[in-house]
Amino acid sequence: MKKEQFKEFVRKNPKLISYVKNNEMTWQKFYEMYELYGENNNIWDTYLKEEEKSSTVVNTSVSGLSLSQVVNWFKNVDLDSLQEGIGNVQRVLGVVQDFSKKDNVTSPKETYKPRPLYKHFED
Repeated sequence: MKKEQFKEFVRKNPKLISYVKNNEMTWQKFYEMYELYGENNNIWDTYLKEEEKSSTVVNTSVSGLSLSQVVNWFKNVDLDSLQEGIGNVQRVLGVVQDFSKKDNVTSPKETYKPRPLYKHFED
């Protein structure tokens, strides 16, 4: 009977599933908390409200970027490390191009033609 009530509680609050999937909590611990405190306790606020706050932060950061936030982001970019990273990528691409050129550009090999036995040099 208590198990079925707990299952119904989890169905009402699917945010608890994410804690189990992320290995932050186990079903056993949630069930023990449910048995000790019940459904209407402040202990559940930490698991149910915290998830809502983090999801709203993600939504505002993705959808509502203002011009000042974009400018501040570009100010915080380290141009020296960015240039160094681009230089490394260019070097890697150069090495790959060198390998591909060596494979594709094969000089036409001269086929060996044996000299006839009855001819001497300059005959």
